[in-house]
Order: sequence, then C-alpha cells, then structure tokens
Amino acid sequence: MKYFNFQLLYDRILKNPQNQRKMPYYTLSPPLFSKDAAFDNLYPEHIRALSPMHWTAVDIAKKAGAFLAVPNARVLDIGSGVGKFCMVAGFHHPETTFYGVEQRKELYNIAEKAKGEINLPNVSFIHGNLTELNYGNYDHFYFYNAFYENIEPDSRIDYSVSTSFELYELYTRFVYEMLDKKPSETRLVTFHCTEGQVPPSYQLINNSYSSVLKMWIKG
Repeated sequence: MKYFNFQLLYDRILKNPQNQRKMPYYTLSPPLFSKDAAFDNLYPEHIRALSPMHWTAVDIAKKAGAFLAVPNARVLDIGSGVGKFCMVAGFHHPETTFYGVEQRKELYNIAEKAKGEINLPNVSFIHGNLTELNYGNYDHFYFYNAFYENIEPDSRIDYSVSTSFELYELYTRFVYEMLDKKPSETRLVTFHCTEGQVPPSYQLINNSYSSVLKMWIKG
C-alpha cells in the first residue's frame, strides 16, 4: 500500500513565504479529507443534506482519484456538483490537476467557496454545460452518472435546470462519443453507471463497491 506523505506537503506549503500569512485552517487538517461528516461541514446545511445521494463519498473519491491521478495529467469530473470529488482527489494527489464542470450556478459557486477555504491550487471549477467544453484539454475522466435526474424525478437536486428523457439521451450520447474519440490509455472511472454508457474500446480494469465503481482504460 502506498501512503501519501502529508508532512512533506505541509512543509512545502509552510516554507512558502506567500502562504505563511494567509494559510487557511483547513489546509492543515488531513482529517477533513478522510471522513464525509468532516468534509461536508464545508458546505451549507441544505447541501450537506444532499450528500448521501448526490456527492461522491470521500472513500470513493480517494479510490477513484488514485486510479486517475497520473502525474501532470488533467482529470475532468463531468457534472462536478459542489466539487467534492475534485477537492478530495486533488488533496491526495497534488501532482495531478482536477477540473470539474457544473451547469448549476449555485453549485459552482459553492464549490468555488469551499475550494477557497482549503486552498488547493491543483483544483479548478468551470461553470457551463458539458457540451460546450473542449475535451481535448483533458486526459482522464470521472463520471458519477450526473444525467440520471433526467429520467428519475425523485433524484433531482433542484428545479433550476430543465430535465427530460431527451436530455438524458443527448448527454449520454455526447459523453459516449467524446470518450470514444479519446486516445488509447485514456482512463475513466464511472460510479453508478451502466456498461452501455462506456464505449467498447474501454477495458474494465477493476470494479468495487458492489460493482458500482468501475475503472476503465481505453485500449
């Protein structure tokens, strides 16, 4: 088992004069990134209430992040919500840059605020629709079935965006075709997705958590 050297990271941060006067408390708190109850305290109460269904659990983020975290790579979370996956993975893997795209302005703003409190330079969030991105800018991908709310009304986060079966098909097809165009060795982690959402050019490397967390590499 490989252990991350937290002390080395902290020493580097503390020895940087630019950080010594404005060091956020959370940057120096590894327990924040080890338990959901601790991490979710970064968010408002109504966002914490959505965590069990909608935000990636810390343990899942750590496992998925470890698979995707190739040094100097750019990882995109498709439908990043309040940014929990990106921030947990980014903390544990400082040599990889994690991006999240989110269409809901409120969730994007909450993610930005939380990121500001923990000061992670290798994490960035983008407000916009996933169909508007240049996917050539990203190497590997995390996808926690962000489109499911289009076909299951009870799973909606809120009513700030339109949902429909047609949008589910549109977004699912868009991501499928985007992944299919990526080069070999592209890594993908899916959570609560069907295998039909992944192009056959991707080989399943590992699955866990009752087979809902799957790790893929394009052949």
